[in-house]
Amino acid sequence: MLKKIATDKAPAAIGPYSQAIAAGDFLFASGQIPINPENGNIEAEGIEAQTEQVMKNIGAILEAAGTGYANVVKTSCFLADMADFAAFNAVYEKYFTEKPARSCVAVKQLPKSVLCEVEVIAYLG
Repeated sequence: MLKKIATDKAPAAIGPYSQAIAAGDFLFASGQIPINPENGNIEAEGIEAQTEQVMKNIGAILEAAGTGYANVVKTSCFLADMADFAAFNAVYEKYFTEKPARSCVAVKQLPKSVLCEVEVIAYLG
């Protein structure tokens, strides 16, 4: 059984998708970019500030699903510039202390020209 997860504490979907879907014992969260959910704007500048906002958005979705960062089993991380890798990691490691499996790649462009996007899969069981 599939269950849509939605919270107003994370940005609303900007396309035809859900913030997250719970499927059985797993949560599949859509990629989060550094949108401030209170006003829908990208206010954070620089990779550190943008990563912090992304992590807050992910945390809100995890909380809405009844879980947290410790239950994340896989992340997929997208950077606009691989030169930001170390700064991104410095923020990322504060949240993902259990060190889930991860992919991290640089891409040509991200939505709204942001510097990073992160999606997660978490265990709910």
